[in-house]
Amino acid sequence: MRERITYVQKIGHSVEPSAVKVDKNVITGPEVQAAREDRLTFGLDELPDGLHSFLEGLHELHIRWVSPKPYEAVSPLLARLPPGFHLFFTPGKKVDADSTKLCVNLHKIFGRIIICSTPKNSFTALPSDRFSHTTAYQYYHQLDDLSAFVDYVEGQLCSPHDTACSSRVAKLRDASSLDVSYDTISHALRVTATWPYQSQTIQAAAHPRFRTEVGILSDDKPATIEPHELGISGLLTILGQDSQPSPTLFTFPSRHRDAESTFSAKFLLPTGLHPTLQLRLQSNKPPLDDAQCSPHAYLTLENSIFPDKYQLSDPLFLASKNLTALRYASSPIDLEAPDYVLKTWGSSVLLELHPPPLSETPQEWTAEIPLHLRYSFPTFNGYTDIKVPYPAVFWACTAEEGTKFPTNPFERVNLGYDGLFGPRTVFWHVEPAPEAGGQLINTVRVPVLSLDGAEWVNIGTAAVVLLGFGWVFWKLLTVAFRGAPRKGIVEGEKKRQ
Repeated sequence: MRERITYVQKIGHSVEPSAVKVDKNVITGPEVQAAREDRLTFGLDELPDGLHSFLEGLHELHIRWVSPKPYEAVSPLLARLPPGFHLFFTPGKKVDADSTKLCVNLHKIFGRIIICSTPKNSFTALPSDRFSHTTAYQYYHQLDDLSAFVDYVEGQLCSPHDTACSSRVAKLRDASSLDVSYDTISHALRVTATWPYQSQTIQAAAHPRFRTEVGILSDDKPATIEPHELGISGLLTILGQDSQPSPTLFTFPSRHRDAESTFSAKFLLPTGLHPTLQLRLQSNKPPLDDAQCSPHAYLTLENSIFPDKYQLSDPLFLASKNLTALRYASSPIDLEAPDYVLKTWGSSVLLELHPPPLSETPQEWTAEIPLHLRYSFPTFNGYTDIKVPYPAVFWACTAEEGTKFPTNPFERVNLGYDGLFGPRTVFWHVEPAPEAGGQLINTVRVPVLSLDGAEWVNIGTAAVVLLGFGWVFWKLLTVAFRGAPRKGIVEGEKKRQ
């Protein structure tokens, strides 16, 4: 197993090497303002037999979980997704789209809240005609915390008396994101957790049998840096091997950058059954002046709410909402079915936004996304709450011809939307900024059938049906009785003739 622990500070911040102490397999340092990323890489032979055989039957699996709590992103940990549980999957020889193995393991690891039966029934298919680096299927579910995952990992990895292990696993409850990835090319399982930018003490310990690398790094801009690159400087230490930290400075290409602006999202009132999600963006200024850039919003919507792709194909309607085009919507999207009969999780949507023309100074602007609610299960109070996560908002800019983006130490791929763009696209992320104390979730209150009055509805419906049947039957009898005498009169007249 390999372990990498990284403390990431903002530009201009650094830690003096003399303030960091290395004692064999332990490193300690001062309290700093930083984000933390822990990455564990396991070979298949290091995993339990059940997990080993399951992963070996897959071609590709990527899990991305994002906390609904707002957090400040720090370079190079800038890639964002809507909050919740995202899964991207490509079947293998032993675990295909009809297999129940994946869903069974998801229930075991992340809890029964994950609603799926098989990938073919519960997941949506991703387009295979765009770029080869996309997976075959996608799944999403709102998952506010990692409690079930923490309990599972603690039970699998920590012995009852190993308090250090239990304490470290328990810290995942406060993580801002969790990534789990496996593919047949690397034959390795990679688990990456990040914690938000906050005050924390530098402290880490290594297991004697594993290689542990600790970095205390900050954003930097050396003179030789290229426009498509990020710079990092700081201290690196390999525990059990180095007696003191080593200074480092390096650059690498990155597809995820900071647009240095914010946005908020809310539903316009009254919401009704056709709510409109309004995005309020702080700036209409593109992040680059010498590149083709356009703002986008990527949404993941569970099956209780959906977009109408036919409505979003009207150019005049789109222009009135400050939208340019619907670039992608997962299919199929049933426009009539209630949410309780659908098997798939919902839909993902990529919209290109249309900012107002840029003047001398950047200006705040809004874009409106029309959505539609499905009929939901009845409740006792006649209402149900539907939660819609904040979208990921970013400017997509095209890099210069010939620019390449090889995998970097902090690369985050398979995010759903990155597979919908070309390999030279750079994503400049706009940071979500909800109201003070708010979460990255909007709630819509929806009227549904009230169970308190449902019996009267059944009785009334039955009564109306019976009355209608009786009226039709009475009319038929009336016509029959009127027709019989007339028939007799006609026959009598024929006999007299």
